[in-house]
Parts: sequence; C-alpha cells; structure tokens
Amino acid sequence: MEIKQYNIVLVDLIDSPGAEMSHTRPCVIVSPNEMNRYLKTLVVAPMTTRARTYPTRVRVRHNRQTGWIGVDQITTIDRQKVKRLLGKLSHPEIRKLKHVIRETYVD
Repeated sequence: MEIKQYNIVLVDLIDSPGAEMSHTRPCVIVSPNEMNRYLKTLVVAPMTTRARTYPTRVRVRHNRQTGWIGVDQITTIDRQKVKRLLGKLSHPEIRKLKHVIRETYVD
C-alpha cells in the first residue's frame, strides 16, 4: 500500500499509554511523501468522533461522519501499525489542517 500525506488510514494505537488517543482508529498522515517513501516510520494525527472545541482540533467529514483531527496528539508510528487506507482529506480540510499545525507548532 502506498502511503501519502493527507491520507486517512486505520492505525493500531492500542499500546499508547496515558492521555494519548489509543485503540485502532483513523489517523491522518502528516509526514511528507519524501519521508513516507524512505522511512519505516510515519507521522500521524489521530482522529476522534468526540467533539471538543480545542483550537488544536480540525473538524472533518469522513465516511459520512463528522470527526476531529487531534493536532495536539501528533505522533510517530511504525508503518506496520497501518492496517488499511480509508480515504483522503479534501483540499479545504488540508488547508485548515496546515493552518492549525502552523498555529500550534510554528507561530
């Protein structure tokens, strides 16, 4: 399976401790395609259906459901934890995600 930036993938996060999002859940690939091609790890942002009005959450529509990307929960995983491809973010969702990542980690 070719893994690309902004794909939504099903990931096994069962071993995540403490306050981190866990269980098998959708995640958005945020690492760039150059890294995804050559490294054994991926940078992902987990998704949740639990509505929170945090400034670090990005609202998206996937599989006819509203969900939130947890920019505050970005993590690195082994690519073997990816179970399957679920879809891809829309262009407006990608723009919003980039904006929130910049606001959270850069500016």
